[in-house]
Amino acid sequence: MERVQAGHAPMLGKRVELGPPRDGRFKGKHILSVNQFSREDLEYVFSVAEEMRTAVELVGTFDLLKGKVLACLFYSPSTRTSSSFIAAVERLGGSAIPINEVKYSSVSKGESLPDTVRTLAAYADLIVLRHPETGAAATAARYSGKPIINAGDGQGEHPTQALLDLFTIRHERGHVDGLTITLLGDLKYGRTVHSLARLLTKHDVKVRMVSPETLRLPRDVLEEVRSRGLMVTEHASLEEVLPDTDVLYVTRVQKEYFDDQAAYDAVQGSYVITADTMRRARKDMVLMHPLPRVGEIAMEVDDDPRAAYFRQVQYGLYVRMALIAMVMGRA
Repeated sequence: MERVQAGHAPMLGKRVELGPPRDGRFKGKHILSVNQFSREDLEYVFSVAEEMRTAVELVGTFDLLKGKVLACLFYSPSTRTSSSFIAAVERLGGSAIPINEVKYSSVSKGESLPDTVRTLAAYADLIVLRHPETGAAATAARYSGKPIINAGDGQGEHPTQALLDLFTIRHERGHVDGLTITLLGDLKYGRTVHSLARLLTKHDVKVRMVSPETLRLPRDVLEEVRSRGLMVTEHASLEEVLPDTDVLYVTRVQKEYFDDQAAYDAVQGSYVITADTMRRARKDMVLMHPLPRVGEIAMEVDDDPRAAYFRQVQYGLYVRMALIAMVMGRA
């Protein structure tokens, strides 16, 4: 049984038991795609996340990763994801090198991604990367001597967000199998949806995809998840699927991927969740959003107990703590 001495926290001097030694299956591994996780792996990740949640609630911070350094390399804007990873490693007793304004770094001088990650690998034990190009995380992994965690690569994937989304569903509903999950909004550019849909193939669920015609899930992703047995139907109207929805996952329209302002304006505001929407929804429905929101959920909904998007942020801290500890071989 591994014990971790607590740091400066409300229960100073207490010791936290983080469960029996694990099998180390993720030690030194890259986290690039949700496709690398089996159903058994998910149970493993979530069991460690539960232990992290308990430890944070009891003592706040502890010294599991004392002396370890995480580099957050973000080529694209981020508030929640970068802050979440930094908070996660600091809760674990490690430290972070935050690089959120890449334009002020050597990259602005023309340095390549391989050279940047090889440099950071000399300073840090783990690199968390966000990049606007799909596949950038896989490229970085080929050149880095240290593990890479994909924090979003263009329109590709956002595996840690999908993991925390699934963890949220488990907590809010108590289970995943048997649920009807509706994904709403920008399904074309929303990488969180692409990753979550892939994760849901490992469960017995029904998925409803609701979006404007121009923002439907990419055909290759749709064919991939259907080929794995996921029951998916596509819709233009939320009203036809709302009564049977157990989990409603809302996404914003990704303005940054539109070259034409008129095209963006045509779809922005297509779906807005209001108090009236919630009155028509199931009493036990869970409302989720990866954030940030830009008007697709009215602020009047925030006080509804079914609105889980800010709890989702908290769950994300525990999942990212678990992933960092696992990759560092300390879970």
